[in-house]
Amino acid sequence: MKKIFFLFTLLISFAGFSQNETIDAFLEKWENSKNYLLEIAEAMPEDKYDFKPTEREMSFGEQLVHIKGNMDWLGTTYFTSEKFEKKKDENVYSKDEIISMLEKSFNDVTEIVKNTKPESLNQKAEFFAGPKTKLQILNLLQDHVTHHRGQLIVYLNLNEIVPPKYVGW
Repeated sequence: MKKIFFLFTLLISFAGFSQNETIDAFLEKWENSKNYLLEIAEAMPEDKYDFKPTEREMSFGEQLVHIKGNMDWLGTTYFTSEKFEKKKDENVYSKDEIISMLEKSFNDVTEIVKNTKPESLNQKAEFFAGPKTKLQILNLLQDHVTHHRGQLIVYLNLNEIVPPKYVGW
């Protein structure tokens, strides 16, 4: 019986360690993702923040504000007890304001994730695409930034601006 208890305790310890590693790995990647996106935001001149390749797409600035809003929504809704209320944002922000808002949202998500109990990553939450774990939400946070950042790199290239060098990890 002692051997079974010891083995069970050992397995639980490894599971917790693995989830701690997951959070640490996310936070490392998240910080690099933040720095890379901020470099991209800095690279576009302010007078080009309203650039959009086609009428149906968001402008460069709108893409950045959209990324910020998604981080706020996912971070708040799925990792805090706060109620997230989406507000229609029709403000026009300067380049500096957008960059500041982005940095704050990235930092807010960092703090939220740092305060997430590793064992809660397996908890499921209701999501519009069906129940998802908090780990899946973390993956979505990063994937969404990456998706829109890729579009922003195209916007830079279309304006003859060399994008910053890619930062993977």
